[in-house]
Amino acid sequence: MDRTEVVIVGSGFGALAAAKKLAKAGTPFVLISETTEHLFQPLLYQVATGVLSAGEIAPSVRAILAKYPNADVRLGRVVDVRADEQELVYEAAGERHTLGYNFLIAATGARQSYFGRDEFAKVTYALKTVNDAKRLRDQIVRCFEEAHTTTDPERAKNLLSFIVIGAGATGVELAGQIKELAGRYFEQSIRGITADDVTVTLVEGAGVAMPAYGGKLSEYTKASLEKSGVEVVLNTLVTDIDEHGATFKAHGSEAGVRRTAETIVWSAGVQANDFAGVLAERTGCETDRAGRLLVNPDLTVGGRADIFAVGDMTSLNNLPGQSPVAMQGGRHVAKTVLGKTPRGTAFKFRDKGSMAIINRFRAVTKVKSIELTGFVAWVLWLAVHMVYLVGFRNRYIAVMSWFGSFLGHRRPHFHYAQEPTVLEAPAPEAIETDVIKSDVPTEDRVAVPVS
Repeated sequence: MDRTEVVIVGSGFGALAAAKKLAKAGTPFVLISETTEHLFQPLLYQVATGVLSAGEIAPSVRAILAKYPNADVRLGRVVDVRADEQELVYEAAGERHTLGYNFLIAATGARQSYFGRDEFAKVTYALKTVNDAKRLRDQIVRCFEEAHTTTDPERAKNLLSFIVIGAGATGVELAGQIKELAGRYFEQSIRGITADDVTVTLVEGAGVAMPAYGGKLSEYTKASLEKSGVEVVLNTLVTDIDEHGATFKAHGSEAGVRRTAETIVWSAGVQANDFAGVLAERTGCETDRAGRLLVNPDLTVGGRADIFAVGDMTSLNNLPGQSPVAMQGGRHVAKTVLGKTPRGTAFKFRDKGSMAIINRFRAVTKVKSIELTGFVAWVLWLAVHMVYLVGFRNRYIAVMSWFGSFLGHRRPHFHYAQEPTVLEAPAPEAIETDVIKSDVPTEDRVAVPVS
């Protein structure tokens, strides 16, 4: 059995922040994740809309930590924790392995929540992983390509209708980008399709867009989206979804309204990943309705002083599920493990503000009592996200992509190949024939089908 000083489970913001701190201190650790990429999740919608490539927002964790000899990155899925024995069990390459530790840091993030309607996952598009973003990108391009060639006006209308459920930052950013795509890219590249042909509907159960911001920022967000052509539907729940549309029901209304659309994106809620449930069972830690661990103030789990959890898989003092919370939590835990912070010290989050882009040249930023909107907030958004991108090459390529997409009309990462299909041949009796006119004798003439 292997043994190391610290095991980190996950490869997101919290996991990487802890790993960097431990790596610089020379502490041996093993980082285990189901993927070897460090995903910059807030920019997934830009992969889905062709602004950035997946590689620009998901660099290799091994590459990031390669210069630290005390860092060991392993691809695997953790399936169990033996807390009393300080052992962790993970699966890799079809085998089960046991790894001993002195400290365990869990940072596995969250996945999409459908509030008990898991069947919605089969007929909607999520935006939590690189594969989700690629799948949605292919769907968007397919819809425009098929709308360009179909001869059925009703089908074209459905192909160019998009419904986004959930008006948080992801929903707002995605809805704004899809509508911008229509006018700044597809209208320029596909003949016969205009921005007016494309319908984007953003649905939110609360009474404001981006409820986390509130006040004038939420009002500005709604007004900006509507100005760009996005329909914003508030105080409304989605009660049913199928492959070709959804049913909306406004608060206080008894009857639902059916909306047809070929593409429905779900960004309405999150819940902790499965590993949170494993930890809760093994440590006696309580969870909230979303399965998030109700961690102690020092980010320890249950009654264990050697197990920590950070990021979206945890719930503490109503802190938002955002990357700054995860990163600061990861660094706090690493300092505790290294002895730089006394054991039992409560985690204190320093709120440096939050921001979201709405569409080209429009964004909202909130830093304590300071609220910014419009172009200034948009430029600030670009600067902050460039800093957070890992690696010089990623920053450089992202900036070039942003210039091409936001200042020009380029979407460099859109590509689509039609899946081969076999069309049935018409029945013989349905084939009409004609005679080729020729100077050859009648008996030598050939009959050919006419399509």
